Amino acid sequence: MAIIKILHTLFGIFGNVTGLFLFLAPMITFKRVIMNKSTEQFSGIPYVMTLLNCLLSTWYGLPFVSPNNILVSIINGTGAGLETFYVLTFLIFAPKREKAKISGLLFVVLSIFSTVALVSMLALHGNKRKIFCGFAAAIFSIIMYGSPLSIMRLVIKTKSVEYMPFFLSLFVFLCGTSWFVYGLLGKDPFIAVPNGVGGLLGTAQLILYAIYRDNKGKDKKGEEDKIANMELGKPQENKDQLLNTQNGDAKA
Repeated sequence: MAIIKILHTLFGIFGNVTGLFLFLAPMITFKRVIMNKSTEQFSGIPYVMTLLNCLLSTWYGLPFVSPNNILVSIINGTGAGLETFYVLTFLIFAPKREKAKISGLLFVVLSIFSTVALVSMLALHGNKRKIFCGFAAAIFSIIMYGSPLSIMRLVIKTKSVEYMPFFLSLFVFLCGTSWFVYGLLGKDPFIAVPNGVGGLLGTAQLILYAIYRDNKGKDKKGEEDKIANMELGKPQENKDQLLNTQNGDAKA
């Protein structure tokens, strides 16, 4: 039992380190936004949705909701702070129409989190509180991990990994896998299941990279565009490329 507890803690710490790399990845994008004083054609939706995931996961990891999961709260609390910075920065430099859309989505996100927190505190207790908050956190964790699926499809159709950076894919794999093992050791399906999905998707990204790594394309637009694409905050020209590849087939 002592060994399991030690391994549980070690995988939690490793998950914090790899998770921090994932949350810091958009810094490249926002350095560009701040320097250009414009959000250009980047989307703010991924950052708002990731903020919701971080808030719900932070809440779930608190001792009065889910005992022995404080490491979950630490990394997701840090992530929530970083995502708040990204969202606020986006709102500062976004055009009026986009600013209104993201502000509305942010209001919805904060309303969802507030509802989950209030219901769990006022109406639920013990294991029921853990289950309710766990389901909410798990659902949005899966959504966050699933966000690069369109880029994976683009890689397959173009046979190029130009817009799927290796290290970001690697940290998706490492983060998902470490928290999956953490959840297994702690017998917590609300942590194990969504991060197991994340680990599998990270594995798929790495396999695609291994297959198409020699086909990176001749015209590269820099790491900013690559990171942005992985976050689904891609510029319009890359979005058009994805749409064009989709139009070649029957719509799914």
